[in-house]
Amino acid sequence: MKIFLLIVVVICINSCRMPADPLGEIKIIKRLDTIDTGGNCLDLDVDIIDNVLVAAANYNGYFIYKINSINGNNNFEFIDGNFRYFDLHLKQRGIKKVDGIFADLGVSSHQINTLSRGFSYKGRAELDMRMNSNNKKNAQTILNDYNENDLDKLFFNYGDFKNSRLIAKNIVEYRKKKKIKYNSDLIEILNNLFDKNVNFKFLSRLFQSIRIEVNDEINALKEMLLKSKHFLKIKGRLVIISYHSIEDRIVKNFINKSNFDSTFKTDFYGNKKIFFKSINKKPLVPSEEEIKINPRSRSAKLRIGELI
Repeated sequence: MKIFLLIVVVICINSCRMPADPLGEIKIIKRLDTIDTGGNCLDLDVDIIDNVLVAAANYNGYFIYKINSINGNNNFEFIDGNFRYFDLHLKQRGIKKVDGIFADLGVSSHQINTLSRGFSYKGRAELDMRMNSNNKKNAQTILNDYNENDLDKLFFNYGDFKNSRLIAKNIVEYRKKKKIKYNSDLIEILNNLFDKNVNFKFLSRLFQSIRIEVNDEINALKEMLLKSKHFLKIKGRLVIISYHSIEDRIVKNFINKSNFDSTFKTDFYGNKKIFFKSINKKPLVPSEEEIKINPRSRSAKLRIGELI
């Protein structure tokens, strides 16, 4: 029996209503059969899957739903939880090793498009950005409580802003007069800072950096990657789709160097510790046709590593 672990930042966070087609976001695995995986990991089709358990999780969200039957098969189980703890869910089910791990790190369109979730810079809404609304820390907490140094580090590390200190300083000055509550407050700070309306790329990076901090996304990703090598079978495939350069850099270094920076880890004798073989030297990216259908896929990069 082959077992695969599918990790997705799933749709319908904090909603009790299932989409009309609960497999709508799962069927992406069918497209991946074009990748040369040797049949070990991704040659999956929801119509013919047999004896496959798939666990789905997300950064911090809630998605409790068990599919009892898919075309007569009882092989899919959705698991509520943060994917940094996938090892606990597998152990609870008596699963020691899996044949493949596929992680799609993208934030769902449902969250971005729902103004009340506070992820977007469009419209006017309260800043939130929590994938799990039960968490205490949200975007307002960060913008109103973090000191200037912490804000500087946040924008520099998670947004690659060279002027991160200036942005942090102006946020601190603004909140002395008024609490930062709405996305429009943050945009006002930036527009005043640069004496012009900032473009959407700048706003996307800034909101992304805050979202990463709110949900501790980078640490969650690193924990998941470190645990993957203990649960994959030899020649099992680790497949990751990332959506921004920070995630991709971490995934690339982990697959190529078994480390999170550009250096190799070594043992006591100086021998390199390498756990994965990179299957695709360059990341797979969406075609122009796919970007037309789904513009949010334009930044996606897919990397594959095989456990050695």
